[in-house]
Formats: sequence, C-alpha cells, structure tokens
Amino acid sequence: MAEDILKFINALLARKGLLLKQGSIVDATIIAAPSSTKNADGERDPQMHQAKKGNQWFFGMKAHIGVDADSGLVQTVTTTAAYESDVEQVADLLHGKEEQVWADSGYRGAPSRVDRDDLQWHIAARPSDIAKLPEGRAKAKIQKAKHRKASVRAKVEHPFRVIKRQFGLAKVRFRGLAKNTAHVVTLFALSDLWMARKQLMATMGAVRPNAA
Repeated sequence: MAEDILKFINALLARKGLLLKQGSIVDATIIAAPSSTKNADGERDPQMHQAKKGNQWFFGMKAHIGVDADSGLVQTVTTTAAYESDVEQVADLLHGKEEQVWADSGYRGAPSRVDRDDLQWHIAARPSDIAKLPEGRAKAKIQKAKHRKASVRAKVEHPFRVIKRQFGLAKVRFRGLAKNTAHVVTLFALSDLWMARKQLMATMGAVRPNAA
C-alpha cells in the first residue's frame, strides 16, 4: 500500500537523522480534476467537488500533509474532496511525537480538534485581523511574530511544488478518491527521497573503483 511506502521511507530517513519529529507543519493543496462530463457516465467524478479559494473556483480533491518542521519532509498524508475544511484533518496529520505545530490561519480552532494538551501551536493570524489593529509597538510585534511563523510554514510548500512540477501532477490521474489517494501518497513518498537526495548520497560516502 502507498501508506506503507511512505512509512518505510520515513523510517529510513529517521535512521539517517533527517527526520527529527520535534515539530510539524500542516497544510493542504487542491489538485484539480477534469470538470468535463464527456465520459462514459456522462457526469463529473462524484467524489470530486467544487471549492472556492480566494476569488477562484476549483473542482477536484485536496491533499493534506504534515511535514517535519526541520527538514520539510512529508510525514503524513490524507485526502478529501476539495470542499472539505482543512482544519478537520489536522488530528490525522500529527504523528504524536511533535511538541510544536505550525499552520496558516485556515487552521484556527485546530487545538480543540486535537486531544493533546502538550502542544505549542503557532497558527497565523488572519491578515484582516492584523490590519484592524492600531499602528504602534503592539502591532509591530504581532507582525514580526507573523513573519517568524511564515518562515517556518514556508517549508510545507516545497513538497507541493515537487509533486506538481518535478513529478507533473497538474491534475488527478484517476477517477475516485481511492486510486488518486494511493497515487498522491506515493508521490509524496518519492518527494521525500527527491528532497533528501543530497544528504542520502552523502551518507553513502565516496564511490571508488577497486584497485587492480
């Protein structure tokens, strides 16, 4: 199973010291699905749904991931239809050993969905909330904290970019969530190897030909 592949690669990377598991970053991305009804059934994939992001509508699925806050490597993956709320998946994205969690403002309310009281949460404030604050030292302090959180959260974008650009996942390849989930999880597992390739090669040492 694809989940077993990801677990195997995570275990390998942990043994190499590349996964520290002290902090997690959670996020989600929409993967588009064909919206055409020109198929044998004459309808769009019923397991894919429409969702609005910003001022634009998308039809497809969501890939939700939890990544290691130090390395940016993917540790957990779940999938849903595109209209599902990101925050509802947060409990399934945590591996249980992390001490801190970073997330964007879409995860407000996440602490109440995770049955743990030992976590330190770093959830971004909504830009509109910060904009309402009066100018001054307090606002500047909040903005500085926001930038610190954003610099950590930026690592979660790398795996999304790898599966979409390096591996060419512009749209879902199959019909239904089950097959697409297996495909997406496999790509995230491969993205870990791709992102850690230099460190993994370094641990192998120099390759020299045998002397005659």
